[in-house]
Amino acid sequence: MLHSRILRYLDEVARSGSIRGAAEKLHVASSAINKHVLQLEETIGEPLFERLPRGLRLTPAGEILVAHVRRTMKEYSQVEAEIRDLKALQSGEVIIATMNGLAGGIVPQVAAAFCARHPKIKISIRVMFIRDIVQAVADGEADLGFAFNLPDQQQLEVLARMDGRLGAIISPEHALASMESVPLAHCADYPLIFADRSMLMFDIMTDAFRQAGLDVEPSFLTNSIESMKYLAAAGNGIAFLSKFDIAEEYRSGTLAYLPIRDRAMGKNMLSLVQRERRSHGLATSMFAEEIARALRVTIE
Repeated sequence: MLHSRILRYLDEVARSGSIRGAAEKLHVASSAINKHVLQLEETIGEPLFERLPRGLRLTPAGEILVAHVRRTMKEYSQVEAEIRDLKALQSGEVIIATMNGLAGGIVPQVAAAFCARHPKIKISIRVMFIRDIVQAVADGEADLGFAFNLPDQQQLEVLARMDGRLGAIISPEHALASMESVPLAHCADYPLIFADRSMLMFDIMTDAFRQAGLDVEPSFLTNSIESMKYLAAAGNGIAFLSKFDIAEEYRSGTLAYLPIRDRAMGKNMLSLVQRERRSHGLATSMFAEEIARALRVTIE
């Protein structure tokens, strides 16, 4: 132990109420424990125990010192645990179940930076549908789930949640690029790039246009986020994605994000979850924090 064994001696004497009881518990000679206690009392200049006919009882000075001893021992145990966790970072795997847009953007960005610092940790990125993400995390087949509009589940603990409201995704050379925000009526004049019916984004956008009183027909339908981004960057079409979906392209300036003014735009909640009441390793906790930090940076 890093600290003097007198800490353990004092703590156990206080718990046992006797030198002999502490000696039996610690498998140490009574004379050795008694010697250390007497030396400490001499150093402090105060008795730590009252010597009673049937044992020992802490004095006020002893109570103060033993409280300090126990805090020190608890902190040392925490230090030991942190050191063990650091050793655990020398190997292991973090499995994250996510959607194709996030798997092509923010997740690999965070994973690359994380693995650069912890090269012996393996990050597995698995692309799934929402229902499969929920099931994988609930069953323990994935450490983390990261997706839009995950249903609330009792067995899942939410680590981070943000509204990734859909916006108009356009080329920086688009005629609308100079605007700070755009109404849906302006978007209707250009080729529209929609998620197909298999994705919740289809319902969000069709409902928004309908409530705005606009009857539109998309020029492109796809279940591929990458296809939506390519089509938006390549011409004058408008895709509808979140800022998280285009984090890298937005940063590099190859795509622009315009908030949509219409109040009819529904929420698009992005959540990072893990299985509730499950013991999670340090690598998983650290990777989750990196994802949450990247979300905060992206939304700023």
